[in-house]
Amino acid sequence: MEIAFLLFIIAAIFIIRAVKVVPQQTAWVVERLGKYQATLAPGLNVLVPFVDKVAYKHSLKEIPLDVPEQVCITRDNTQLKVDGILYFQVTDPMRASYGSSNYIIAITQLAQTSLRSVIGRLELDKTFEEREMINAQVVSAIDEAALNWGVKVLRYEIKDLTPPAEILRSMQAQITAEREKRALIAASEGRRQEQINIATGEREAFIARSEGEKQAEINKAQGEAEAIKAVADATAQAIERVAMAIRQPGGEQAVQLKVAEKAVDAYGRLATDATTTLVVPSNMTEVSALISSAMKMITASKPN
Repeated sequence: MEIAFLLFIIAAIFIIRAVKVVPQQTAWVVERLGKYQATLAPGLNVLVPFVDKVAYKHSLKEIPLDVPEQVCITRDNTQLKVDGILYFQVTDPMRASYGSSNYIIAITQLAQTSLRSVIGRLELDKTFEEREMINAQVVSAIDEAALNWGVKVLRYEIKDLTPPAEILRSMQAQITAEREKRALIAASEGRRQEQINIATGEREAFIARSEGEKQAEINKAQGEAEAIKAVADATAQAIERVAMAIRQPGGEQAVQLKVAEKAVDAYGRLATDATTTLVVPSNMTEVSALISSAMKMITASKPN
């Protein structure tokens, strides 16, 4: 019974040492008698008990690494505190195990030195404008060296850039002055545009008034011309009708009667006007002679 229990314990130990279950997104490095043997993939794996051992365990997930804050000196000799975060991933578990004694410390130190080198080539104002360029250059510098460590650097992000207090005050003053300048420029541009709009409006109004006056004069002239034409047409029609009436039978007698009436009426008006001196012809036959002369003229004007 004791022997069976002992055999059971030994068998359990062998099973525990031989059977390994590797989680997803994880890689285990196995050594056989102190030498690299294999990298276990996720799932069930079998080892040789007491000969093989799991020496290193690596996560294949993306890992964020906080890079400690450091003081960098810009090209214009300004101290700048920089704080960033680095994202990397283990791509070669064997190199990550044997390429560096501690690849996390190596990556952190390399990120700091690369960042100091990049910022040292820039002026203070450019460091705030060129964050993307700084991030890209730091990633490029780290990634080149990290290949030997089995690590892939995915990206680097600057979390904070903090210049000294006196620099902050001067930058704030500069920003305030720039904003005031832009406000003054905007106000002057507004006044300029207002003057332009007023001048444009007055010019368009003047043009519109002149066009209206011109059109009114044209319409007035056209109206007067139409009125004159209408009067002339009416006069011509009246004369034509009178001429036609004269050519009708009894027309001449009617004209003689009308002329006589006009003459008598004219003598009557002159007689009633107190301020007019009336000279009566000595021979009334002169009146009939006048009427005969008028009728001769009418007869002579008739078409043959």
